[in-house]
Amino acid sequence: MNSTVRMDTVGSVLVVTIDRPRARNAVNAEVAEGIAAAVDLLESEPGLRVGVLTGAGGTFCAGMDLKAAARGEQMTVSGRGFAGLTEARAAKPLIAAVEGYALGGGFELALACDLVVAAEGARFALPEVKRGLIAGGGGVVRLPKRIPYHLAMELLLTGRTVTAERARELGVVNHLTPDGQALHTALELAEEIAANAPLALAAVKRVVQLADGIPESEAFVVQAAENGALLRSADFAEEIRAFAEKRAPEWRGQ
Repeated sequence: MNSTVRMDTVGSVLVVTIDRPRARNAVNAEVAEGIAAAVDLLESEPGLRVGVLTGAGGTFCAGMDLKAAARGEQMTVSGRGFAGLTEARAAKPLIAAVEGYALGGGFELALACDLVVAAEGARFALPEVKRGLIAGGGGVVRLPKRIPYHLAMELLLTGRTVTAERARELGVVNHLTPDGQALHTALELAEEIAANAPLALAAVKRVVQLADGIPESEAFVVQAAENGALLRSADFAEEIRAFAEKRAPEWRGQ
């Protein structure tokens, strides 16, 4: 049992909650292992379609637990990166539900997700340069790919904290909610996604991730292969039957 990371199932959605509110949900070794285990559960359980990552007590995550780091704890998981997530290759969609602070590694956890829902009072920052470091959990790598280069560099070079509204203006946040409603809105979004074909959802993620580092012509080859496999799938055949019978398809992920 991991007391610092809770896993709750809501229909076909796995809600993963970092539960160290007294430490502002900072990541220690136990949190990293717990998040990695949660991703494993999400990926291995066919009935789970989408994951939602959030934090307890009105804070998303304040980043690395510096006291734990001073004790020699490892906040990375082999092959998974910081907090067991920032370098993981999850096939299923992940949504960050952000309340309060998403600082340093906390912001990087949000960037590791596919969508971000944030409460109006949320705050985002990558302040590592103020401590003589860089945002090594994916911030330096991912932020310039998500928003215009000059705007990303401003946040990375100043370490400035921005509001949720500004993060939405930049394109980091998908949906802005009243305080206390980020998880509720993230679950609504997760349910909308989970209603779609699971093989197609996974294919979308694979193509988007692969296309990021290869020429466009090669990306179209990858896309064609993925779409060809989907056309041959049992789920696509089920969609054809369901359309003809005027009913919702019953996806099996096959």
